Amino acid sequence: MDWMLTELVDGVPQVRHVIVLSADGLRMAQHGTDLDTADRLAAACAGLQSLAAAVGHEFPGGDGRMRLVVIEVSGGFFYLMAAGSRAYLAVLADEGVDAGLVGQRMRDLVARIGDHLTTPARTDGPTA
Repeated sequence: MDWMLTELVDGVPQVRHVIVLSADGLRMAQHGTDLDTADRLAAACAGLQSLAAAVGHEFPGGDGRMRLVVIEVSGGFFYLMAAGSRAYLAVLADEGVDAGLVGQRMRDLVARIGDHLTTPARTDGPTA
């Protein structure tokens, strides 16, 4: 999966970090960042996807599933996209990034490796 994350960073100017995480906020892979930063961002993403799902339930006929969250802050953008069952793709990019290109490349990446990004639900007991 590393080469695919590298391809996203190299293919979109001004993308800084790419992180793949589970729904419960555990880092599965990262590119362009150190492990501590990736772990902090993955944990924050878990809360963000939960918040987005809660808002999604307020739409008539909505199922509450978060597909994409974009946050613009001073200095750049943050993107969080659903990437398989219980898995997410997060991207941090500088202010001048082409937002359309980021979204397109994220969708392409999710389509190519979505099955590999799926994480099983955690259980408390031994599995059969």
